[in-house]
Amino acid sequence: MVFVNLVKTIVQDGGMIKPIYIDNKDSGGTGLCNASILFSEGKLRMILRNVEYTMHQCEGEQLYQSCFEGPLSYYHKDDDLNLRTTNFYCELNQETLEIEKYHKIDTSKLDVTPIWTFIGLEDARLVFWNNKYYACGVRRDTTTNGQGRMEFSELQINDDSVQEINRNRIEVADIESYCEKNWMPIKNKPFHFIKWTNPTEVVKVDIDRNKADQVYLGDKYIPMKNGLRGGTQLIEWDNNTYLSIIHECFFTPKNFNGNKDADYFHRFIIWNSDWSIKYISEEFNFLATKVEFCIGLEQIKDDIFIVFGFQDNACYALKLKKDSLNTIIWTKLKNILPN
Repeated sequence: MVFVNLVKTIVQDGGMIKPIYIDNKDSGGTGLCNASILFSEGKLRMILRNVEYTMHQCEGEQLYQSCFEGPLSYYHKDDDLNLRTTNFYCELNQETLEIEKYHKIDTSKLDVTPIWTFIGLEDARLVFWNNKYYACGVRRDTTTNGQGRMEFSELQINDDSVQEINRNRIEVADIESYCEKNWMPIKNKPFHFIKWTNPTEVVKVDIDRNKADQVYLGDKYIPMKNGLRGGTQLIEWDNNTYLSIIHECFFTPKNFNGNKDADYFHRFIIWNSDWSIKYISEEFNFLATKVEFCIGLEQIKDDIFIVFGFQDNACYALKLKKDSLNTIIWTKLKNILPN
């Protein structure tokens, strides 16, 4: 079963939701989505993704889908059919969730001519490690076959600009791996990520060697109907545990009309300090729609912040109390792990 419309439950429990948007002249009127958040040095910071297309997902019975593109359709500029990502650095008001300031991240110092159709740093998680800010996401435009690797984009954040000043492409032991993406930063462990959820694999990135080294590999696989993919950063939780949100995707390459489609679901996961999994919630969606994506989770004192993308066209921030989230996790959602 899928727990439908988590946002409704959060708002009914006293939480709040806020749309996240910037001026159309900066976004080009195209999709804003998939933002990560980080509280550091007294500020709630965000990386907001701008995709230079508009996606349409036909919901419900899908009776009126395009005969050319199907229920899942992407509308690009007439003169540019690439999937192009631009990222904006933002600072949010912790009380109202309003964007107080934002800047397009200037990547011109390190940009090269792309040689693949997916261009830019996708779904970047913002981290602050060793007194440096990094946007950590996947880049696929440096090889002719779209091979993806996690990249660290070091950011210099000024009052009136944000610039990428260094770029590190991270290789993995399996150099034939096609696409590394959605690694989950462990906030209080610099350069550590959950690389795979099931079975769990933890890696540590050596930024000097541009290499990710495995530091933990679990021996337990949990049977699931879909793969458990990466998501938000891991934040410290109760009783020496960590909390994150992951996603899974049910992808249909060809439906009854021969067109592609996709359904996204999310789950809360609580990890023990030894990286074993303590809790996996049942599937949920945020706003009862098919395409949603969440990479933003943060805590400031007793407040929890969650940011998610909606159909690649909108971004929303949620704020609720930690006690309220614990009630949702332990009493309203089901723990699918056996005792």
